[in-house]
Amino acid sequence: MTPTEAAPPRWKVVTAFAAVYLIWGSTYLAIRFAIETMPPFLMAGVRFAIAGGLLYWWARWKGAPKPERVHWKSTTIIGGLLLLGGNGGVVWAEQRVPSGIAALVVAIVPVWIALMEWRMPGGRRPGWQVTAGLALGSLGLLLLAAPGAASLGARVDLIGVAALLVATLCWSLGSVLSKRVPLPASPLVTTGMEMLMGGVLLLGAGLLTGELPKVHLAEVSFRSGMALAYLIIFGALIGFTAYLWLLRVGSPTRAATYAYVNPVVAVFLGWSLAGEPISARTIIAMAVIVGAVVLITSSRSKKPGAEPARKTSSREALRTEY
Repeated sequence: MTPTEAAPPRWKVVTAFAAVYLIWGSTYLAIRFAIETMPPFLMAGVRFAIAGGLLYWWARWKGAPKPERVHWKSTTIIGGLLLLGGNGGVVWAEQRVPSGIAALVVAIVPVWIALMEWRMPGGRRPGWQVTAGLALGSLGLLLLAAPGAASLGARVDLIGVAALLVATLCWSLGSVLSKRVPLPASPLVTTGMEMLMGGVLLLGAGLLTGELPKVHLAEVSFRSGMALAYLIIFGALIGFTAYLWLLRVGSPTRAATYAYVNPVVAVFLGWSLAGEPISARTIIAMAVIVGAVVLITSSRSKKPGAEPARKTSSREALRTEY
């Protein structure tokens, strides 16, 4: 974003948040279906390589400038953190833990991002609304975890949970660094490059871990194939693009509030598609989580020493409004 750019219309911000909140809440179940008959890293690699290649081609065809060498380096780093370390860790872990549990563990992302932003050079301590929202969201997750885990009827696999925690750290670091490295001016080019490079790294991880001999196209089920298509179109092209756009126009901490809402969506999907019960405690936890999101997304941050009446630039408006 440049100082001369106007703040994005509020409807675009709301639409982007809705896409990340709702679509990504459903991708946990879609991942579970996809890896039923496909190896995890290769499935994820195909997903992002196809989505990234299509998006990059479309942006360049529409006239976006050719990215520079430094941009490929930056997008490889960010794509590696977000997709190989972040999404790849989630996909691998879902072989060992239920999708609902995965969504619950990933919900720690906003906490990591808030702490990383604070400790980064030039970072600022989170304001009281963000701090209260993070605490409230964590409380909601504690309330949600017990009935969610019980309804899934499985003991939590510690190795799977450990992989999820590493994935959340990678995703959080990638989200924070995405605002601190040189990237192409076009958001679509940036998103396409990050997905493309992340997809290539995931494919490499699949080859290195011996997944290729496990690929049997004739044995891929219809449900797995449809799940992969859903992950490419909705999870990657729409959801991931919306998330990276939110990172460009606002705070990573606010963009990461999707991690608080995704478990709520996952619980409802489990109830509607798998017959998992929803208790009164679950409803209360969801209300607490929604309250946390409202606190974080409605907060306003100010630079130290800034005068309240001073006119702000467009860049500053983006940082404080969204």
